[in-house]
Amino acid sequence: MTNVTTKPRVLISDKMDPNAARIFEERGCDVDVITGETPEELIARIGEYDGLAIRSSTTVTPAVLDAATNLKVIGRAGIGVDNVDIPYASGKGVVVMNTPFGNSITTAEHAIAMVMALARQIPMADVRTQAGEWPKKDFMGVEITGKTLGLIGAGNIGSIVASRALGLKMKVIAFDPFLTEDRAVEMGVEKVDLDGLLERADFITLHTPLTDQTRNILSRENLEKTKPGVRIVNCARGGLIDEAALKDLLESDHIAGAALDVFAQEPAKENPLFGTKNFICTPHLGASTTEAQVNVALQVAEQLADYLVNGGVTNALNMPSLSAEEAPKLKPYMALAENLGSLVGQLAHGNLTKISIEREGAAADLNGKPITGAVLAGFMRQYSDTVNMVNAPYLAKERGMEVREIRNEKEGYYNTLLRVTVETEQGNRSVAGTLFGSEAPRLVNIFGIGIEADLTGHMLYIVNEDAPGFIGRIGSLLGANGINIGNFNLGRREGGGEAVLLLSVDQAIPEDLVQEASALEGVKMVKALTF
Repeated sequence: MTNVTTKPRVLISDKMDPNAARIFEERGCDVDVITGETPEELIARIGEYDGLAIRSSTTVTPAVLDAATNLKVIGRAGIGVDNVDIPYASGKGVVVMNTPFGNSITTAEHAIAMVMALARQIPMADVRTQAGEWPKKDFMGVEITGKTLGLIGAGNIGSIVASRALGLKMKVIAFDPFLTEDRAVEMGVEKVDLDGLLERADFITLHTPLTDQTRNILSRENLEKTKPGVRIVNCARGGLIDEAALKDLLESDHIAGAALDVFAQEPAKENPLFGTKNFICTPHLGASTTEAQVNVALQVAEQLADYLVNGGVTNALNMPSLSAEEAPKLKPYMALAENLGSLVGQLAHGNLTKISIEREGAAADLNGKPITGAVLAGFMRQYSDTVNMVNAPYLAKERGMEVREIRNEKEGYYNTLLRVTVETEQGNRSVAGTLFGSEAPRLVNIFGIGIEADLTGHMLYIVNEDAPGFIGRIGSLLGANGINIGNFNLGRREGGGEAVLLLSVDQAIPEDLVQEASALEGVKMVKALTF
């Protein structure tokens, strides 16, 4: 009797370079290219396939995933995965991958093109010239030679923009929490804080993802701090700039020009900025070059085929690089590691250049790489929306972070312990956790204060003076605002000294309520957390 091996089947449901289908076939997959289907047609078809390759047109909803009874992996040719329900895919055991670096050069070049267009008012001059005018005297531009370019974000794309700008004889300054002095020297840029950048830059370009930390990073307050006559370019993410404030400052001539490729709401069929003087926009074209489209299509085909045929995992957003034998044992440690990394990333501020991951007791005998990847993924997710357990170590290295892995086989108070420490300008900050019953992750220490807590969902972190009546005050405030408390987790250094309160709540805490809590008597710090 002959054994017949069935080839993995892959559906390409969005238009992409034809060579992607060729790669699937060469690597042992059967592939169908069927684009432009309705959601109902995709649901009816998807059960036949092991892999799904998409761009931005296909939306992978819970209904699609429920119908995808054989689906093992989804590959997004590009960075953004807003069109994939990743938590639901994870629950279904479907790996979600993207290609975060395939369009970096293209996006960087678009930003440089926007800088040039602003400097010489090219789009405005073109419109009027083609209308039969000859408005030479109305368009007095500026040179970019010798001007200061301020980068907000100096990662992969930002570093490419810096190199192009330096070639154009600009001076480049950069604000990035992960940028080290050594990396800045290597890039040829000057590392500055955000206020310094706003004060000095003639041009500002943004190269950061949209996170809680970066949302409205160019707020009205920060835009008003900019140098008069500044020109601003955003080819990164919508929501990084207060668009209403940008319009006001363009109209007042404080900002000499702005060029946006991205908007807070897309597609931007309407926007208050449209028609504003000295404003240029494009319809999210940062990745739209022939080369970038080819790169991401080939990369997603290679990644999906490698996973389906060989089990290799690259750029997975919901899965670490693990062997089948290690996975069950490491799974609870991975959850603990990611939560500890996320906690210290949300709480520690300033120039974070060194991180140590210590495995103590039983944890010392485990494969440390996936644990380190999980810590870094949690830690860096505060600053990058494309980070995962696979690419987090690469991204940390690219940004000049020093990562130390420490094994301590000797047991301490706990049979097994993970400790994550970051070096900040205020000193070292450490958090530690263990497993209860070999599978339940728990925080047991935060910045030197013993506390037991389950890090999950929405939480409120409060540092306060240990004094009577405080718990009642915070409870009353939350209750008055309709916030239900799930758990109280308390810790303190000593009676009457500094205390820590970790509250688990049923919904996200709005910023205005955080500010109200900060104003309570005895409060030193309040931070809303999400896990």
